[in-house]
Amino acid sequence: MTHSPLALVTGAARANSIAAGIVPRLREDGWTVVTSDLADADVPCDLSTADGPETLINAVTDEHGPISGLVLSHAHDIESGILDTTAESFDRHVAVNARDSLLLIAAFARQVPSGGGAIVALTSDHVTGNLPYGASKGALDRIVISAGRELGPLGIAANVLNPGPIDTGWMTDDVRRELTAAYPQGRMGVPGDIAGVVAFLLSPAGRWISGQLLHADGAFSARF
Repeated sequence: MTHSPLALVTGAARANSIAAGIVPRLREDGWTVVTSDLADADVPCDLSTADGPETLINAVTDEHGPISGLVLSHAHDIESGILDTTAESFDRHVAVNARDSLLLIAAFARQVPSGGGAIVALTSDHVTGNLPYGASKGALDRIVISAGRELGPLGIAANVLNPGPIDTGWMTDDVRRELTAAYPQGRMGVPGDIAGVVAFLLSPAGRWISGQLLHADGAFSARF
């Protein structure tokens, strides 16, 4: 009997989130998918705590078996700049976005099945005026790129994916119009656009791509 591979997708509680768009696509591709978030997910988990990642991985594997795919889509984001970012806010951003992503990757690697697996982490270029978020995402980038090298011998591919601005409910009409004008295809990306890319990177066919920071943003970043 052949069992479908298991994927864990973090940050999947909100119905209009990128993660929520990824989940059905992975299921269409034959994955069994478990979601996590603070609440309203298959496995509630607080990823601001140092023991949260191992607790989450253990809970999933105890219930479902080994995990082959890990999608890191959780994030803490409270906008502030250099002059008004507090130490407490910076530390929380780093804890959720970087430290616990590192610990999740390590716990995932320790249990990965013999056939290997793949990691995709969602990142962002938004730093100016959103300093703690952007800085912590920058740390995440380096962690995941390093994982592509360090975990390669275990058969694990690891990539960071920058989707550009995706309207998941945070944009005003003015912001939406301004950003749409920067897309050469005349539209902004939607979660489904990102889901297809993530599904490929997790698939066996996509795992030769590893240790990369990839932009899947409809050429939005190519304007710079």
